[in-house]
Amino acid sequence: MSVTIKAMVLAAGRGERMRPLTDTTPKPLLQVRGKPLLQWHVDALARGGFDDIVINTAWLGEQIPAHFGSEPLSDEGQSLSISYSYEGLDFGEALETAGGIVRALPLLGEVFWVLAGDVFAPDFEFSLQAVQRFARSNKLAHLWLVPNPEHNPQGDFGLAPDPQAPGRLLALSQASEKYTYSTIGLYRRELFAHPWCEVPSGNPQGVKTPLAPLLRRAMDNQHVSAELYTGAWADVGTPERLAQLNLQQPTP
Repeated sequence: MSVTIKAMVLAAGRGERMRPLTDTTPKPLLQVRGKPLLQWHVDALARGGFDDIVINTAWLGEQIPAHFGSEPLSDEGQSLSISYSYEGLDFGEALETAGGIVRALPLLGEVFWVLAGDVFAPDFEFSLQAVQRFARSNKLAHLWLVPNPEHNPQGDFGLAPDPQAPGRLLALSQASEKYTYSTIGLYRRELFAHPWCEVPSGNPQGVKTPLAPLLRRAMDNQHVSAELYTGAWADVGTPERLAQLNLQQPTP
């Protein structure tokens, strides 16, 4: 593609369930197998060719740009361009997922990756082919779902064949069998504008807005596609889950 595809990594949350670890360290900088969660994502994005990254910050947010420095690099030595959306400095707290994305829209493009900085998915491949396929579609979002972990047995969204794109799957907000949203997805700018989202671009008032209602409205109108990801994945939501990851052997 001739345009730069950016990625937004969500890193503004307080991480209440991770206390006391997050009393002094923002959750995305907690160490998993020798490096911060956030670094795993940045490295994976860089390997896929996506080195223009936006990170939102709030709780202990000054630690994140300090970690990457003025000339950020991936672990493989690849130069990165990292921009920051300072929700904590601007509004005193995080703006929730959709509120944070809308705040950062002026830094993003027409199509962009979004992923949460507090999940561990070391094998996920951020590919140009996935971006090109999504850009050719008429969808507003494409999500990667995962088998339900123990802490989310009911799942989030269902899957069904997409009649508009045979061979593809459509995400459903109402389904008997559901999977868990991995927090990794491709998004089109249009999802964060009327009629799906009423918060103006740039979110100048700092309105807190969750993402799930936007996605469900778009799903109900068949504007969201999805696929099942079965690689290594973990929501690092508690100190116990973090400890378990660090006890396991690194991915070969």
